[in-house]
Amino acid sequence: MFDREENPSGVTEASIVVGLASYNEADSIAFPTEQAGIGLKQYYGHRKSVILNCDNHSPDGTKDAFMSAQTEAPKIYITTPPDTPGKGYNFENMFRKALELKADVLICLDADLLSITPKWIKYFAEPVFEGHDFVSPVYSRHKYDGTITNNICFPIVYGLFCKNIRQPIGGDFALSQRLTQHLLCQPWHRTTEEYGIDIFMTMNAILGGFKTCDTGLGAKIHKPSAPKLGPMFVQVVRTAFLTVVRYLEKWKDLSDIEESKLYGLRKLERPQDLTIDRNDIEKQAREGFAQSQSILEKSLSTDLYASLSKMYSGGKIDVTSDQWAIAVYDMINAFSLSENRDEIVESLKGLYFGRTLSFMNQTWDLSNDDAEEEIMAQANIFYARRGYLIGKLESGNKN
Repeated sequence: MFDREENPSGVTEASIVVGLASYNEADSIAFPTEQAGIGLKQYYGHRKSVILNCDNHSPDGTKDAFMSAQTEAPKIYITTPPDTPGKGYNFENMFRKALELKADVLICLDADLLSITPKWIKYFAEPVFEGHDFVSPVYSRHKYDGTITNNICFPIVYGLFCKNIRQPIGGDFALSQRLTQHLLCQPWHRTTEEYGIDIFMTMNAILGGFKTCDTGLGAKIHKPSAPKLGPMFVQVVRTAFLTVVRYLEKWKDLSDIEESKLYGLRKLERPQDLTIDRNDIEKQAREGFAQSQSILEKSLSTDLYASLSKMYSGGKIDVTSDQWAIAVYDMINAFSLSENRDEIVESLKGLYFGRTLSFMNQTWDLSNDDAEEEIMAQANIFYARRGYLIGKLESGNKN
């Protein structure tokens, strides 16, 4: 879905397309655009390339900031119609344009990146030119950055799809032409057109049998995502749950965890600092649980609900990794049976904040590396418990 396109250089073909999805990024988009331009010239000057901004009709001057960025590579601007925000809409436009240009490689970058270097272009493009279809990022991230990734997306991808992709919603990816075409041919849900696009790409790359790998990029420094966390949670989780339920037959018989080949940097930099308010997270946990208690009582297994209800109604919130894995799997099962799936996803928020708080309390004095071991241990519990979910989905069992 697009409203207009501006292609002042008349580009009709490109081997490499670097795409930046944006909405109100006038203050930040020039930097990743210029860094991408330097990388394209330095590492792939012998190939035709273009930098593509797919925008949501930003009113803040994003287009002008992008088009005036200093690059030797030509630039194209595409926008959705007014009042059609959604990261997935931008990616859909990006995929279609990349295919129209017959691109061998599509590199998707966040438009608010502060830590991108020209080498990122090489780190993303090189694996695709060597035969990989999907390149996902590996960053050094603060132990409490990416809580949706750490507690939901990563353990589901690892535990159910048996694939060790550490940043399945990292925001920055590279795709082959073959995968780009495949993604456009898959059924897109409303939330796929929004923040669900990243997990949609990752999960469909895995389930479609495409060749995946990781690339090390150092630290990821960008605008904090906390203001977007409400809608982001629902859109990401709904897309993930929908994919899990829809493609049960494709993943249920997987058994061995598949590690990804690593390109790019091996040694990562110090992660971005974060300010954490545990009291606020506890408040959101308790309020979210109270608001959704009736749904949770129907959705969760009896013993788990009894334990969590006691915990949330005045006790100390201490949701273990095992309790969390069972809770997520119970909610996926409830999602599969419900006529109101948005309600099911919304009801998970209180438990999610409770698990986030519990992990913070458990790891507060640990280093990022030690906390990472706990995240991996949780993912292994999701893997160990995968049979529990498969049994429930196959039987259509509510308890």
